[in-house]
Amino acid sequence: MTETDALGDWAPTEIDTTVAHSARVYDYWLGGKDNFPADRELAEQIIAAVPNMRAMARANREFLAKAVTHLVTEGGIRQFLDVGTGIPTAGNTFEVAQALAPQSRVLYVDNDPIVLAHARAMISSHPAGRTSFILGDLRKPDDILNHPVFAKIIDRDQPIGLLLIAVLMLFKDAEDPWAMVHALIDALPSGSYVALTHPTGDFAPQEVAIAVAAAEHAHVTLTPRSRAEVGRFLAGLELVEPGVVPVLGWGPVAEGVDVNAAYYYGAVARKP
Repeated sequence: MTETDALGDWAPTEIDTTVAHSARVYDYWLGGKDNFPADRELAEQIIAAVPNMRAMARANREFLAKAVTHLVTEGGIRQFLDVGTGIPTAGNTFEVAQALAPQSRVLYVDNDPIVLAHARAMISSHPAGRTSFILGDLRKPDDILNHPVFAKIIDRDQPIGLLLIAVLMLFKDAEDPWAMVHALIDALPSGSYVALTHPTGDFAPQEVAIAVAAAEHAHVTLTPRSRAEVGRFLAGLELVEPGVVPVLGWGPVAEGVDVNAAYYYGAVARKP
């Protein structure tokens, strides 16, 4: 039997919509409607500092599609762990993966109950595959790995595609997000892949610094990192060409595109 799981571990949670949340801010940039005034206020403040922020959000979604396509067609991946997925929009992981390989399985993880509520309403599955969503936090990787739904969706004996798209900037260096990521990577079997994107101040430090300050004022963590710091998340893995590069420069690049126009790095790497 294949299905979209019922997500039965969900329970209503009080949500403070007066405080901006990264997933809802991102939804606003993508043109979604699942956001509130506090989210829109922060989103617009960051747009004021980084005018092409909406285009950068779209660039992240385009990278997700390119990375998942590569993992399915070149890496043979048929199951995905998408951590920090955000509010589901068109072109999300299961749509891309199951369009190429209908039997693909996808487990979404996010710590926002609003994201979970929308996932319940919007995420479906090809009859040959399976999808589900759990509340989880990258700060507690063992809770993700040991969640009862994890074993229903993910076969830990088969290669897994771990997706970390625009989520790692939500952790300060002092929290050691590198250790969080490697706790998940250590649990992946050989032949698995990791795909990630991460904002950086390398291309426009002043713009990004203003955006960071606006986020901090709204009590949202936004931590840009250098190319070397992003590369640390993939230490010990085999980078897929072209390596850690501007997100617009990963995969085919259309003529005339300024790959530095989106202040994000993107990368895909394979676990030996």
